[in-house]
Amino acid sequence: MKRRLILLYFFALTIPFLLGITAWQSSRYAALEREIQNLEDEQEVWIESNKRLIAGIAVLSSPERIEKIAREELGLSKIRPEDVLQIRIDRERRKP
Repeated sequence: MKRRLILLYFFALTIPFLLGITAWQSSRYAALEREIQNLEDEQEVWIESNKRLIAGIAVLSSPERIEKIAREELGLSKIRPEDVLQIRIDRERRKP
């Protein structure tokens, strides 16, 4: 009889404790899910920002834009191939 009473008290105390732990784990899980969703949203914002920056770099580094700036703002022009002078120096090997 005494043993049954002890088991009854044990279960009476253990069951609410286990239910409390389950509720606490559920709330932690929900909080972690929200945090993951927030991080994924932030990651998506960064990815879109990077895509815009890469597109901007592509536009700014286009050869047509650079040629236009060189011509109009800097007054530069393309050199003709016949105006190029190449000098080649042959190195003689020295024998010891």
